[in-house]
Amino acid sequence: MNAASLSPVCVTLSNSAPQATRVRRLVIGRYMERSSRHRSRQKEVSVAQFFVSEGRCQFCHSTAGNVEHLIAGDSGFICDKCVSACAALLRPSEVQAERREDADRYLFQRLARHFAPARPQEMLATSRAYPLRQQADLQKALDDLFGERHIPQNFVGIRQQYRHEVVDFSKLLEQSHSAIEVAPAQFEDVDIGGETVRCLKNGLWLLRDHRGPVAVVLSQHDEYGRASNLVVEVAAPPGELGAEACSRVFDALERRLSKGSCYRGRVLSLEASYQWTGHAGRIRVHELETVDRSEVILPDATLQAVERNVLKFAEQRPALRALGLSGQKGLLFHGAPGIGKTHCIRYLAGQLPGHTTLLITAEEMGVLPEYMALACLLQPALLVIEDADLIARDRTERESACDEVMLNRLLNELDGLRERADVFFILTTNRPDTLEPALASRPGRIDQAIEFPLPNETLRRQLIALYAKNLAVPPSLMDDLASRTAGASPAFIKEFLRRIAQHHLDADNRREVSQATAEAALHEMLFSGGALNAKLLGGAADQTAPV
Repeated sequence: MNAASLSPVCVTLSNSAPQATRVRRLVIGRYMERSSRHRSRQKEVSVAQFFVSEGRCQFCHSTAGNVEHLIAGDSGFICDKCVSACAALLRPSEVQAERREDADRYLFQRLARHFAPARPQEMLATSRAYPLRQQADLQKALDDLFGERHIPQNFVGIRQQYRHEVVDFSKLLEQSHSAIEVAPAQFEDVDIGGETVRCLKNGLWLLRDHRGPVAVVLSQHDEYGRASNLVVEVAAPPGELGAEACSRVFDALERRLSKGSCYRGRVLSLEASYQWTGHAGRIRVHELETVDRSEVILPDATLQAVERNVLKFAEQRPALRALGLSGQKGLLFHGAPGIGKTHCIRYLAGQLPGHTTLLITAEEMGVLPEYMALACLLQPALLVIEDADLIARDRTERESACDEVMLNRLLNELDGLRERADVFFILTTNRPDTLEPALASRPGRIDQAIEFPLPNETLRRQLIALYAKNLAVPPSLMDDLASRTAGASPAFIKEFLRRIAQHHLDADNRREVSQATAEAALHEMLFSGGALNAKLLGGAADQTAPV
């Protein structure tokens, strides 16, 4: 390398000056030199060039023998001491670092930078509330819509000081002593039946595309005396583009919540569940045993009526819709206790592909609107109201105005005052004679009443064979037991076979069940506990003497 290839220097540095001062002077000299060159070229006046000697630091003129390292560049040299001095000048001071940290402390600061040069106070915010029971579905929809969360680039947590505090977009813009700070993202595990979904409690998404910036706020609103809600709020610049951005976000969420629900096609209830594992239980998922058609022991006419009004109707529903007819159907299953109404419903739930089954008991009628909203969201659905006589008794037997309210609510839902949907309503009762006539005698509410009779001898023989399972019961004994259990319900026969198995095990007999064992079990069920025991188990009401 020769001297002509090195960069010219216009200022001679004093070796006695402090290192940092010499660096500052040299930077100023370089700036003056470039300005001088520019003027000289314009005036075509030659300016003398000064060059640094080869092998010396261009900043402090130290030679290789006076420093540890001398770094060669394209047009000169620099020593390690000058590199350290330059790095010290460029390193931010403690005050600057503190200011940068403070700039990320509060959410109003993050929002100001996100929407700059516009002011966040000029944004328009639109919100929608979702029930807390929908938390798992909403979390999956948000993740699918907004993609992976990168903290703090496009997502930050929110520090909510009080549980009842409403954290919305306007609250995030506060700059007083109650300004909202950036916080770690907070999650809770929600059980959805054999699977856990990690759900955010709150958070702020800072999103941007070619159409401009958008902010999305997720928060929980706890109202005194009422259920909690999840609120999603979208803030966008005013004008047509901002309104379009808000609509685009909410429309996409609605599609995902309706079509991609993790509860679709399952058996659900809203009853309180105690999660000893610590998971949050929003909607209870029931795992029902699959019931095969051969396990539904009913008279042929009864089973055909059930399948025609449910399974066949579900197949024909699209064609009925095309004809302008309703896809909603109401059925009443009535019969003695333990006759198999619930067992038949389990069979139907397994034979309706894509249908969501909702189980409602009398104590849950207070949340009937939530059930109806869930059924409409997850349609097609099968909605089962068990023991309907407890909430739909004849008006003349009612003493409370609250009972009237629940009855009217049920009638309105069945009558289709709300949006009609592809929903089966199945009501079960042991006392059809006590039902409100406006319910039982009004087509459109109850379209078909189906009676479940006590099994005859042939059906009792089939029930004995079904519930014997792996128990070795001789065919002749099955025939005898079927003839001697007249008036017994399927529930009685199921328990009867289990009692036979207990007595068979007590006898330590590994061969076939004997007549004596069956006699002992039958005597215990019908007579040892008295008439009340037989009635509780669903035995023959007129049984009075040993068999």
